[in-house]
Amino acid sequence: MIKKVLVTGANGQLGKTIKELYEVNDLGLEFIFVSKEDLDITNSNHVNSFFDSHKFDYCLNSAAYTNVDLAESEPDLARKINELGPINLAKACKKQDVVLIHLSTDFVFDGNKSSFYNESDKPNPLNVYGKSKLKGEIAISELLEKYFVIRTSWLYSKFGNNFMKTMLKLAAKNNEIKVVCNQVGSPTYAADLANVLIKLIISDKKSYGIYHYSNEGIASWYDFAKAIFEESHTEIKLIPIKQEEYYSPAKRPSFSVLDKSKIKKELGIEIHHWRDSLKEALLC
Repeated sequence: MIKKVLVTGANGQLGKTIKELYEVNDLGLEFIFVSKEDLDITNSNHVNSFFDSHKFDYCLNSAAYTNVDLAESEPDLARKINELGPINLAKACKKQDVVLIHLSTDFVFDGNKSSFYNESDKPNPLNVYGKSKLKGEIAISELLEKYFVIRTSWLYSKFGNNFMKTMLKLAAKNNEIKVVCNQVGSPTYAADLANVLIKLIISDKKSYGIYHYSNEGIASWYDFAKAIFEESHTEIKLIPIKQEEYYSPAKRPSFSVLDKSKIKKELGIEIHHWRDSLKEALLC
C-alpha cells in the first residue's frame, strides 16, 4: 500500500534534501512537497482546506523560522511560524488521522547540563527561537497522540544557509576567520537526518513521542570549522574565540549534545560520526 507523505518547508535544506533523495523511490512512498506559497501553515483555513482536499498518511513538518538572532527582534513572526503553524498542522492531522513528524531543536535546552541531553530532560530555552520551538512541541503533544517530535542540531547541507556554506564563503573572501570555541554540540548532515525520517515512516512505528537525532561525536563551532577547511583543503587562518567575545542578539546554549540512544534502539540504526558525514557533504 502506498503511503502518502506531505512535506512542508520544501524550499528549506531538509525539504530539498528529502526531495533530491526520495522524490523518486521504490519504497512505496508518494510525496507532496509544499512551500509557503503552496501551503501557509500559519493560516488555519488554508491548512484545513488543504488537508480536506488531499489524503495523507504522514505530515513531515520541516517548515520553521530558523534565524536565531533575528528572532530576537521578530518574536511574533517566530512564534507564528514555530508555534501557531504546528498547532494548525496538529489539528488538521488529528481530524484526518495523519501522523505528524515535526522537526525541533537542541536550542530548547539551556546548556547547563554536563552530560548528553536525553528526551526526558527538562527544556529551558535561552532565546526567542528556542522558546517558540518548545511551544510548538508542547502544543503538538497536547493536541495529538500520533506524533513524532525529532530534535536535531547544527543542521547543514549543500542547500540553504548553514554553517558549512557560510565558512566556505567567508574563506573565499578573507585571510582569517574567528570562530567560537566554547559552544559545543553535534553537527547534523541533512541527508543523514532525511534517511532516518524516511526509515521512521516506512517502519510504521507506533512508539510516538519525542526523539533526538544528530550525527555522532562532539564538536565546538571552531572544531567544525577546522574540519570543514581541512576536508575541503581550504587554506585559512582560523582563530578560536570565546562566545563572550562574539556579540550576537540571541544567547545560545554552551553545551547541547543530544543523546540518541532512544532513536537508535527504536529504529535499530547506527549513526555516522559527524566528520565522516562532513566528508560526504563536501563531495556533493
